[in-house]
Amino acid sequence: MCERTQRIFNRLTLFRSKSRYSLKGQIDNQPCAFSSRNFPKKTEALGREEEIINPSEAWKKVRQWKPAASEVLTLHLRQRGLPHWSSYFVYYHDVCNDQFGLSYFNWEVDGKNYQILRTGCFPFIKYHCSSRAYSDLTTENNLYTFLKVVNIGIPTLAYGVGSWFLIKFSEDVLMPNGAVIKVYFMNKEIPDAIN
Repeated sequence: MCERTQRIFNRLTLFRSKSRYSLKGQIDNQPCAFSSRNFPKKTEALGREEEIINPSEAWKKVRQWKPAASEVLTLHLRQRGLPHWSSYFVYYHDVCNDQFGLSYFNWEVDGKNYQILRTGCFPFIKYHCSSRAYSDLTTENNLYTFLKVVNIGIPTLAYGVGSWFLIKFSEDVLMPNGAVIKVYFMNKEIPDAIN
């Protein structure tokens, strides 16, 4: 099993043991799902043949156990008591990136509208949330997305790598299934701050 896949499966197994959900034996003793060989393999330790699953199916199974980035966004804002603003990072590998392609958009949480400025800055996803009235952000969203594409993502990659060194604070976001997702901050946020 390749090292990366082993880490993912170990994390999922740990998650399974801590949560009320079960992976129904899908992960236990499975060969590397990302192997280019797609044929039955005999496992000496178990003395039986196991089928290697399709890589695209394996990614779907891995992704289904990660919370959506939008869910983490909503729960983070609720957990902070719907603040006037918030700015945080979350690791790509901790969430399922369901807001891919969105750079500037409206997000409503419990009747309060937030304008979200979002960028993928590997290895993080960066969110800047400001409480504002709803407005059409299609033009701005398209402009920011266009700028990211034109720059081939180099500035966002530099921002993500630089953030590794600047992040000083973290906070846990509790998910409904009991999992904990860690979000990161460059500066400590003051509750109920206007700026």
